[in-house]
Amino acid sequence: MSPALPESPPSPAAWRDRRFLVLLALGFSAGVPLPLTAFTLRQWMSESGISLAAIGLTALIGLAYTFKFLWSPLLDHVAPPAFRAWGRRRGWLACIMPVLALAILALGQTDPVGVASVTVAVAVLVAFLSASQDIVVDAYRIEILAEREQGYGLACYIWGYRGALLASNAGALAVAEFFGWGVAFAYCAGLIGIGFAAVVLGPEPAPPEGGHVRLAAGWGPRLETAVLAPFRDFLRHQHWLAILLFIALFKLGEALAGIMTAPFYRDLGFSRLDVAAVSSVFGLFATLLGAVAGGWLVAKIGTARALVLTGLTQMLSNLMYVALNEAGHSLPMLWAQVGVENFTDGLADAAFVTYLSALTSRSFTATQYALLSSLAAVPLRTLGAGSGWLAGAMGWTPFFLLTTAAALPALGIMLFLLRRLPPPAPEPAPLPEPAR
Repeated sequence: MSPALPESPPSPAAWRDRRFLVLLALGFSAGVPLPLTAFTLRQWMSESGISLAAIGLTALIGLAYTFKFLWSPLLDHVAPPAFRAWGRRRGWLACIMPVLALAILALGQTDPVGVASVTVAVAVLVAFLSASQDIVVDAYRIEILAEREQGYGLACYIWGYRGALLASNAGALAVAEFFGWGVAFAYCAGLIGIGFAAVVLGPEPAPPEGGHVRLAAGWGPRLETAVLAPFRDFLRHQHWLAILLFIALFKLGEALAGIMTAPFYRDLGFSRLDVAAVSSVFGLFATLLGAVAGGWLVAKIGTARALVLTGLTQMLSNLMYVALNEAGHSLPMLWAQVGVENFTDGLADAAFVTYLSALTSRSFTATQYALLSSLAAVPLRTLGAGSGWLAGAMGWTPFFLLTTAAALPALGIMLFLLRRLPPPAPEPAPLPEPAR
């Protein structure tokens, strides 16, 4: 799930600040690996004749994104093993990025037909390194900017991230069409160099007053400070269990459908270039447009009503898969399905992220948001693993009807919560600071 875009774009002067260009490049580096362990990998496997059930299990590859909060205290409080002179944040990124690029390169040299276990193992390594990179980039983004600059920094990060999804999804498919999968993954490995260049040229965030927080000696006190205290703070919310269930189930229908998108398009006879042009390129712009519209909607009608409206549209958009399946190999219907599905996902993400942000405590903002966003990924990484078995047993139309109905429990919990715990009204956006 990508974060919502700010309600207003930065001023032209703000974009000239070097820190924002660094965040644009770091967002790009953060977005490159995700399709390689998801859609692009599944496209490769579906072309190789791997079964739907096996493709569905690839959802488990991304469990690192779900459980990244478990090792985030290590990256937050322990000095990097190399590049220490670059600082804590840049030093860790300089350690992670080259290894990540080599892992992506190695993934393209595996054989998903002959030795699928090796392909999966390398993909798991890519996901782990990618999740680790995300932890450090998020910390860097928060620390390098003042509070009033965070919205602009987030905008840069998102546009870089989305640009990377296009480059490593549509771009990789196009390269694979002409040069093969090995070259496509080598091309994606090279894209990590954009983020590494930003690490070399970018500034290191100033340490907080008094220096970085040092964890107490012993693993017990360290675990208490870094993980358990934010958990206990969150449990003070009324209806906290219902909140956690809503967060975990909100994307369930989308997760089940999304994992099967690549083999579904392949089964209908769409080529790599069709998928690259429509699903990746057009889908990207539809998502960005939906995110902008969702941000406007939240500001216009409030988070509560926006959650209800966008949740319904996200659920109903899965019916477009049914329409496409009934139409068969129809490019106009593919454009319609991709446009509706991506636009409504962008709408829902804007309201959902606003709601998650309102739940976090100011004392534990980074940790609690990491925990909540990780929980939101649980259906994709766990329940989504059975999507291939369901699609193979039920057929495409019943399967996508099931994914539509899978959104109903979350909508019911959401109505319960919004009645008893309405989110606070959004604060007005601050004025932009002059360029540095």
